[in-house]
Amino acid sequence: MKKSNKKNKINKILELPNEIISNEPKITIIAFNEMLIENYKSILEYEDFYIKINTYIGAININGFNLKLKEMTKEDIMVLGKIDSIDFESIVDEDE
Repeated sequence: MKKSNKKNKINKILELPNEIISNEPKITIIAFNEMLIENYKSILEYEDFYIKINTYIGAININGFNLKLKEMTKEDIMVLGKIDSIDFESIVDEDE
C-alpha cells in the first residue's frame, strides 16, 4: 500500500478539513473590510491600495483603500481596510 493511500485513510477516519491536510488556502471575508487568509506562502506586493499574497496554488490579488496587514502568523494573515475586489491567479499545471 502506498504511503499517500495510508494518509488519505487516516485523514478520512479523523475527518480532518481539507485546508488542514493540504496547502490549499482558506479565505474568510467579513463585511468587505476584513479578510483572513489561511495557508499562505508569502507577501508578493504590499501597498495601501493593493496587496498580492502568494499561496501554494496561486496568487490572491486584493484591491481596495487603506489596506493593512495585521495579525500575521506563519500560516495566517489578516487584511483590514475597504476591500473593493479580489481576484485569483492560478498556477497552471502543465501536465494537465
